[in-house]
Amino acid sequence: MRQRERSIVPTSIVSVPLPAGALAGSYQPGARADFAVLWVHGFGSHRGGEKAEAVRAECERRGWAFAAFDFRGHGASPGRIVDLTCSGLLDDLALVREWLAGRGHTKLGLIGSSMGGFAAAWFAKQNPVSVVGCVFLAPAFLFLERRWSRLTPEEQIAWARTGRLAVKNQWLETEIGIGLMDERARFRPEDLVKDWATPALLFHGMADDVVPDSDSLFFARNVGYPRVELRLIKDGDHRLTAHKDDIAGAAGAFFARLLSG
Repeated sequence: MRQRERSIVPTSIVSVPLPAGALAGSYQPGARADFAVLWVHGFGSHRGGEKAEAVRAECERRGWAFAAFDFRGHGASPGRIVDLTCSGLLDDLALVREWLAGRGHTKLGLIGSSMGGFAAAWFAKQNPVSVVGCVFLAPAFLFLERRWSRLTPEEQIAWARTGRLAVKNQWLETEIGIGLMDERARFRPEDLVKDWATPALLFHGMADDVVPDSDSLFFARNVGYPRVELRLIKDGDHRLTAHKDDIAGAAGAFFARLLSG
């Protein structure tokens, strides 16, 4: 296997101002001024990691700018996960878009992983002029409905009363707030797929035990727009780390086709 060449393009640690504090990010400039790829991380994750690095290296190879930012409550950004809301995710992405536009990047290619796929999809739906295309990795399009429906009526009442729900998996142990559920009506999956009009490439592992591949199948089957492709990976788990280089290369080719067209 050919090893990637050592990076010669500097990646800077940057920040995007918030009303209190700033979003922490990484930014790598590119030869093409108008386009940037934006990595959108998942729940409890951060802007770094092996998949993000593979995408950054692919962008460097192609001469594209690359950016990745920590959502509030994640990584090095301020805030708490318990205050997480869907509208807050979109607010953070809007701030990042403005920051990138200030550097000339008016066209974005979004790559969203898990919850980041959910956020990237809704951002693309609401900002079609800014987003050239989306790549989704194990996108959690139905995570609000799934989180709520898995609870008993008594657990739902308790969450609404206390405002908090304990969440534990192999990567973290935390609490999420009822604010997520309060916004369910604003982020219905059927509204996401309705009138979708952005090219999209989806990757989902069939061995994913965190976000079922049915989330991606729902999207692919119900979107009327033709430029949507789903690639199921037989041995892929939720993280898809073992397939990071293939995914990064496919994402690069996908965006290159869109930019040339």
